[in-house]
Amino acid sequence: MDAVAALNEIAFWLERGRAATFKVQAFRKAAAAIGSLPPDEVAARARTGRLKSMKGIGDRTFQVIQQAVEGSVPEYLADLREKGAVPLAAGGASVRNALRGDLHSHSDWSDGGSPIEAMVAAAEVLGREYLALTDHSPNLTIANGLSVERLTEQLDVVDAINAASGGDNGKVRLLAGIEVDILESGRLDQEPEMLDRLDIVVASVHSKLRADRKTMTERMLGGITAPHTNVLGHCTGRLVEGGRGTRPQSEFDAAEVFAACAENNVAVEINSRPERQDPPDNLIQLALEAGCLFSIDSDAHAPGQLDFLQYGAERAERNNVPLERIITTWPVDKLLEWAAK
Repeated sequence: MDAVAALNEIAFWLERGRAATFKVQAFRKAAAAIGSLPPDEVAARARTGRLKSMKGIGDRTFQVIQQAVEGSVPEYLADLREKGAVPLAAGGASVRNALRGDLHSHSDWSDGGSPIEAMVAAAEVLGREYLALTDHSPNLTIANGLSVERLTEQLDVVDAINAASGGDNGKVRLLAGIEVDILESGRLDQEPEMLDRLDIVVASVHSKLRADRKTMTERMLGGITAPHTNVLGHCTGRLVEGGRGTRPQSEFDAAEVFAACAENNVAVEINSRPERQDPPDNLIQLALEAGCLFSIDSDAHAPGQLDFLQYGAERAERNNVPLERIITTWPVDKLLEWAAK
C-alpha cells in the first residue's frame, strides 16, 4: 500500500471522527514529509529505521509507513476503516442517498486546514458530483478572507482543477464560490463584479451576533435581497457543543427572513456541522411553511468533515423536508441554472 495514501486516509478518518486537530496534523505532516521522496527511498529508510530521524515522523506514523511499505494495510488504518463503516448518523439514509453535492466548504486559502486538491479528492471518494469552494470574504480577517486579488487567483485554480478532470463523469465538478459576510449595513462583503464570476454565493453573518432583533433582521434581509445571494448560511449563528463552547442563537424575525428567502430564490442552509445544527428544528419547520428551498451543506474545513453531510441529512429527514426542495439533491446543470436566475 502507498504510504502517503495511508497517512492521508488515516487523517481523513480522524477528521471524520472529530479527533483533536494536533492528532490529525501529525499524519498530514508525515505524509508531506515523505511525499517528495521516491517510494523506493521511503521503503529503504523505513527498513533501516532512518525514517524516524526525519522531521514530522513520530513513532505512530513510522509504524504506519513501515507496515505500508511492507505491502500490508497498516493496522491503525484497518481499525479506522472498520469504525468508519458505521454511519455517522443513525437516520437520514433516504436523504443522504439522494445528495449529489455540497455548497459550503473551506480550504487552506482561508481558515480550512487542507489544500483545495485534497478537498476535491475527498469529495470524489465520498461520491459527490459537485463541491462548491466557499472560502471567506475579506472582512473576516481572522479567517484570512480572500481579497479581490486572491479570489481572482483562486478562480484560476478552480478552472485548472476542472480542466484536469477532462469532463470525466467520475470526477467532482468544483464550483467557484464564496461564503460572503453579510456586513452590518446588509451589504455583501465582496465586489459585485467578482460575485458575478461565481457559481454559488453563500451569505452569512459572522459578527455582532447579539445585535437586537430589529437590527439583525434588517441586516439579514439586506443579504437575502442582494441579487447575488444563493444560500443563507447558518442563519442563527448558534453553537451547541464543541471546543469553541456554546453560543445562543441570534434574535431575528424568522418569519420575515424566511419569507424573503422564498421570495428571492434563496435557499436556507441546513448546516451539518455537529456544533452548529443550524437552523434548529423549529426554524426548519418555519422555513418549510414559508415555502423555502434548502441546501444541506457540510461547512467542511478539512477533507474528513465533508462526510458531515450525514448529520444534515438526518435532520432534514426528521423534519420531513421534501427531496425536491433540497437543492443539493439536484443535478449540477439544474443547480447552476437555478443559481444563475
